Amino acid sequence: MQDKGKNKVGEPRTPLHNAPEAILDHAGVRPTMERFFGTKERTFWTFQVLGWLGYVVVRMFVRITGGAELGPFIGVILVATLIGLIMTSGMRYVYRPALELKLPVVIVLVLFVCGVLGLVISAVELSFVPIFAGGAPYLGLAKFTNAVFEATVLFAWSAIYFGYHYYMSLQDQKEQVLKATAMAHQAQLKMLRYQLNPHFLFNTLNAISTLVLEKSEADANRMLTKLSSFLRYTLVNQPTQRITLDKELHALGLYLDIEKVRFQDRLTLEFDIEDKAKDALIPSLILQPLVENAIKYAVAPSIDGGTISIEASVSGGRLHIALKDSGPGIEDINNIVSQTGSGVGIVNTNERLQQIYGEEHLITFRNIEPTGLGIFIEIPCERENRI
Repeated sequence: MQDKGKNKVGEPRTPLHNAPEAILDHAGVRPTMERFFGTKERTFWTFQVLGWLGYVVVRMFVRITGGAELGPFIGVILVATLIGLIMTSGMRYVYRPALELKLPVVIVLVLFVCGVLGLVISAVELSFVPIFAGGAPYLGLAKFTNAVFEATVLFAWSAIYFGYHYYMSLQDQKEQVLKATAMAHQAQLKMLRYQLNPHFLFNTLNAISTLVLEKSEADANRMLTKLSSFLRYTLVNQPTQRITLDKELHALGLYLDIEKVRFQDRLTLEFDIEDKAKDALIPSLILQPLVENAIKYAVAPSIDGGTISIEASVSGGRLHIALKDSGPGIEDINNIVSQTGSGVGIVNTNERLQQIYGEEHLITFRNIEPTGLGIFIEIPCERENRI
């Protein structure tokens, strides 16, 4: 068939996929922390022990590289380490309320606490020098230098403590933004999906009413049964859910069974579905509004009815779906929505694809020979994870 014209919506440029997934995985930090360390309490003690073990290694390294004898000072280093471990374990209870304070106040508090406790650790440590190492205690500049070193160690510990909490707070904020975005995204998809249902229900109930008036009780009952099955399916499958094309065609069959009751032999259906396209994932009930549009403008107005064909194939990692009808087509293919007045189905389908795939989706409208309209959808070919 030859093309008369075409109109493209959603030209692919930059790859994008913003379907809602696990929100915490987007942030990345919290799952990683919990995977390796578990709870916050366990994380604190892991870093606490590792940090002070590092302190022991550094102190020993300084003694060795300085040419001093290490053995007599091991006891002094272990005492300083134990005191530092106890002090920093208590410092977090002082720092917790400070997490809500402004940064300049926090800096002043940290400098004061580290200065005072640095003097305390140094004083206790130096009092053990005569016991473990013998000789006279440190005096003058050596005593001051040791106090500065201990205060610097505590300041580094404080910087890591506040840095970790500020960073996790930032991640929490990002997480909340992601959750809010996902909720808004899902709400918009539901709005787009449910906007279609009243239109479809009106047409179906109107047709059932006509059948009842015409005393076609059997057809009316059959149509109500099909409608019940279709509505049950729409309630189970949410608009944010993606299903295989095979399941989508099953759902579409429920809908077409309803229309078959209305149009009988006037509605002809043709399917050409490639085997490897059947398990490709697509948004739930994405084809139904397009088929409904084709029935309304290609089948219903014609005395002889019409034909609707659906084709699907996979090529180059993308799923290609073509929906064609035998209707009159569109004179101005670039003005398809406003011309037909049937913009709800087409616009909502395009907006749902935009919400899920971004610019990675493509919809093309073409008039086809000898008569009819073709709607061509191209999306990434994704499949269910089978573990």
